[in-house]
Amino acid sequence: MLSSIPRSAAVAAVVSAALAAGLLAASGSAAAEDTAAVRVHDIQGTTRTSPLVGTQVTGVTGIVTGVRTYGSRGFWIQDPQADDNPATSEGLFVFTSSVPTVAVGDAVSVNGLVGEYVPGGLNSGNQSVTQISKPTVTVVSSGNPLPAPVTISAWSVPSTYAPEGDATAGGSINGLTLKPRSYALDYYESLEGTNVRVGTSRVVGATDPYSELWVTVKPWENSNWRGGTVYGSYTSQNTGRLQIQSLTPIAQQPFPKANVGDVLSGTTEGPLDFNQFGGYTLTARTLGTVVDRGLKREVTDRQRRDELAVATYNVENLDPSDPQEKFDALAAAVVDNLSSPDILALEEIQDNSGAKNDGTVAADQTVKKFTDAIVAAGGPAYEWRSVDPENNKDGGEPGGNIRQVFLFNPERVSFTDRAGGDTATATDVVRGTNGRPELTLSPGRIDPANTAWENSRKPLAGEFTFRGRTVFVVANHFGSKGGDESLTSHHQPPVRSSEAKRLLQAQSVNAFVKDVLAIRKDADVLVVGDINDFEFSGTTKALTDGGALYPAVKSLPRSDRYSYVFQGNSQVLDQILTSPGIGRFEYDSVHINAEFADQNSDHDPQILRLRP
Repeated sequence: MLSSIPRSAAVAAVVSAALAAGLLAASGSAAAEDTAAVRVHDIQGTTRTSPLVGTQVTGVTGIVTGVRTYGSRGFWIQDPQADDNPATSEGLFVFTSSVPTVAVGDAVSVNGLVGEYVPGGLNSGNQSVTQISKPTVTVVSSGNPLPAPVTISAWSVPSTYAPEGDATAGGSINGLTLKPRSYALDYYESLEGTNVRVGTSRVVGATDPYSELWVTVKPWENSNWRGGTVYGSYTSQNTGRLQIQSLTPIAQQPFPKANVGDVLSGTTEGPLDFNQFGGYTLTARTLGTVVDRGLKREVTDRQRRDELAVATYNVENLDPSDPQEKFDALAAAVVDNLSSPDILALEEIQDNSGAKNDGTVAADQTVKKFTDAIVAAGGPAYEWRSVDPENNKDGGEPGGNIRQVFLFNPERVSFTDRAGGDTATATDVVRGTNGRPELTLSPGRIDPANTAWENSRKPLAGEFTFRGRTVFVVANHFGSKGGDESLTSHHQPPVRSSEAKRLLQAQSVNAFVKDVLAIRKDADVLVVGDINDFEFSGTTKALTDGGALYPAVKSLPRSDRYSYVFQGNSQVLDQILTSPGIGRFEYDSVHINAEFADQNSDHDPQILRLRP
């Protein structure tokens, strides 16, 4: 799954406590009994799950290749005497729960219980980590040389991402014999717990707040000129991506900040782990050096006098309690990078009390603080329109009451106000006295009683006039990808359960647009916002059904179709779609956030310039 799902800052503190809940049940596995002379590769086996799950093993030997003193505490061992089967890993994680007392280079003998830990729990769809828990550890000697690392390179990672799941096992690949020369996920799994390295590699996912970044060992794989790797279909998962973390606590050594297109130079080496937030992860004992390649934030062209510029921007839970610096930075982006669009649809504007769950729903203070910042940055004095949601009924952060808001420059465009829009009343389309389509409510919400919008943001429709021409704009924030399985799921293809709701939402908006076009087929309609889905998705297909809309991002070269970077994949989440009457336009995905370690939002704004 590719998405924008946030992580709790408290994850690290609860990992150990959650471990027990994520262990695979041992039913049907070997009985808990002593098994002598078991080697690491015997425990790992040739599938994703150990043939010895639930077995008490003794005398498992190896060299310590990495020690983790935070989060899921433990250490990795590796047997320096490998077998001749490329499907069996020679590395293994030993979960200690407390800070380990071993050191890298120790030769150890381990007794303990073989298990499969599923990061995120059994219902997450994630693959499991083979491990020994409740260990008794004996240090045999210290200062031993480490097993030579396996180099992960463009030539070692297969070009096909994953095998098709076993239909008789619910689409799972857990029971399939690994084919590391055929499938990228099998290759990585065959190295689970093994000491690996990558050489100089390009960064494709900027350093995040959790001190992680993503590189690719395949720099040509669906690349774009800014340095990223583009996710352009459900079958172009980009096999060369790998997450990088450091085994050294941040307090001892700060994690480097990197942007997309930078280079992680030199050798990065350590055990290959699998975690909930990204799957296969190189946990680095030795971390390369970030070389800054000078990625710049983009600036879009300013609209001409006879062009209408319409933009959409997810401002990531903006509320008055946010520091003034965030407001100023977002405002500067509107003025400088977006060149002060005539109409700006904002997503994730929170109410006046932010995440405080006190029943507040009005957002006038939030919007005023933002529009004041825009004026201070040299931009226009935007006016605004919105409809307040019902308290805690539109999803998002509890108490925050996020909603869409229209900003518009009254010196360039006018808003047609038709009173009566509220939380529950739907705006409709009628034929006006001039025979042209009109909204019954402007601003108004589209189809708010439809169950498709339950616990989700309702679309906001507005009627604008530019140089005597009516333009209808629908601002959206479709349901999130929460609950979808990751690309590294043990189900292949992964289960994308959230799509069902977005499909219904897209059908609702598509029906509304068709109502406008039924009255005037060349009406100018723009559907904008955080669609939370790709340009090739079923959601987008439903929005465009019957030729009612066209996804303008498809006017861009494939390599520039993205507004968000998730787990090293540059992808489309934010869109502007045009009705057939809008024949000519200029479209720009303005890359100012998603590729950067320092972000004012996690989304890139989108802008379209047209002559109505």
